[in-house]
Amino acid sequence: MKKIILVIAVLLVNMVSIAQKPEFFQTMGETLGQYASCRTVADFQALGNKFQMIANVEKAEWSPLYYHAHCFIIMSFVEQGDAVKKDSYLDEAEKSIDKLVAMAPNEAEVFALQSFYYTARLVVNPMERGQKYSALSGQAVGKALALDPTNPRARLIKLQGDMGSARFFGQDPKTFCPQAKELLATWDNFKPKSPIDPAWGKDQAEGIVKGCQ
Repeated sequence: MKKIILVIAVLLVNMVSIAQKPEFFQTMGETLGQYASCRTVADFQALGNKFQMIANVEKAEWSPLYYHAHCFIIMSFVEQGDAVKKDSYLDEAEKSIDKLVAMAPNEAEVFALQSFYYTARLVVNPMERGQKYSALSGQAVGKALALDPTNPRARLIKLQGDMGSARFFGQDPKTFCPQAKELLATWDNFKPKSPIDPAWGKDQAEGIVKGCQ
């Protein structure tokens, strides 16, 4: 009964928030919908810039900063070959992540994104950055999981890190396949707090499970 009451309370709070700021939620919803058409660095940069503009207006909301950082992290993966450009995109992401950590220190999604950001820094130059950024990524995802052990993005990033470490040390990453299958099977059990909260990552979990077959 207490759990049901808590769920109802959370839903009511979300409904009140949406009712109080309909324009913000509408703008965010429309902007989030543009992810589907992003393919190139320029596409993600344009979208990230839109989130930055929203963040400049909605200074009390953490989600625009989150998606601004997310877009610029994605850009570092889409960018082909140019390490300087990759780092410049991540420099922009870092600015928003630093603000996020200060603004929402109890939000698991923030630390999951921070872990993703550290992984992106590592990928730019694995040989020189592996030790430093793998440790930082692990610390950040650990904070995310401590705040919410059920968060699927935190669990995904932890799984990807563990599989990457296994490959590095010559171990079979498929030993983590049962975890990957369990993650995918329970993915939809997690319900975001609001319609504009992060929901990405399921396709990556599906890719891992497919590779396990």
